[in-house]
Amino acid sequence: MRRPQRGASNSEKNLRESVKSADNNSSAMSRDFEELDYRETPLGELSLRRRRMLSLGGIEIYDVKLGDAFLMSSLFHEVEEALAHLGLGELKGENWDVVVGGLGLGYTAVAALEHREVASLLVVDALQPVIEWHQRALVPLGEKLIGDPRTRMVHADFFERAQSADGFDPAQPGRKFHAVLLDIDHSPRNLLHPRNAAFYQVDGLRALAAHLHPGGVFALWSDDPPDEEFLSMLDSAFATARAHIVTFPNPLTEAQSASTVYVTTRI
Repeated sequence: MRRPQRGASNSEKNLRESVKSADNNSSAMSRDFEELDYRETPLGELSLRRRRMLSLGGIEIYDVKLGDAFLMSSLFHEVEEALAHLGLGELKGENWDVVVGGLGLGYTAVAALEHREVASLLVVDALQPVIEWHQRALVPLGEKLIGDPRTRMVHADFFERAQSADGFDPAQPGRKFHAVLLDIDHSPRNLLHPRNAAFYQVDGLRALAAHLHPGGVFALWSDDPPDEEFLSMLDSAFATARAHIVTFPNPLTEAQSASTVYVTTRI
């Protein structure tokens, strides 16, 4: 789950504009808008909303809002899926154990499960309501994700787990994984909380690498363009590091938008 910290990201601006277009039509709101859940959380007021986007032919869209920030929408999910495919595409062999950091609307996790080589999927999220949305099938991919026997949810702070010697699986301390796919902060510089910053330094990245098998992969979503300074830190912590620019059609601007997926491998 992500929230802008230092100004709105491209994704948040897209979400805000799409919501504004619906909010400007009060009759559409009464017929085609529903708040599915609302919770108070340590990070602020969290809500899950379902609406029909009349300007796009009435398609059904799910939005997540935290405080005044629009976090994510089912209208934009191509890069979340690319995160899984680009990351897992670097692996060899079979029987992969995979961690997804940040559940969101489930797109990265479900895309990971499309790879038959995935033997287990551990999803780590700090917000219990988001996990419950999937368990209760309040979001479109919830039933598919929860119904897959390879999936297990962990309610925990990904960044604390990444820095701990015990690692990501509380049931198996010290367990190593073949891939870690991360989609929480907007970018290595635009953070959910300032305390996450240590993770994006060389020591934090090396601590994460210690939870990977040799040849394992760490992949990261970012809404910013490739960051050369961050790539240099990745190079210091991993054997290889590359930045992929992923473009996708934006129906709100009728143009292409872009995000970045960083993919690294451990020695």
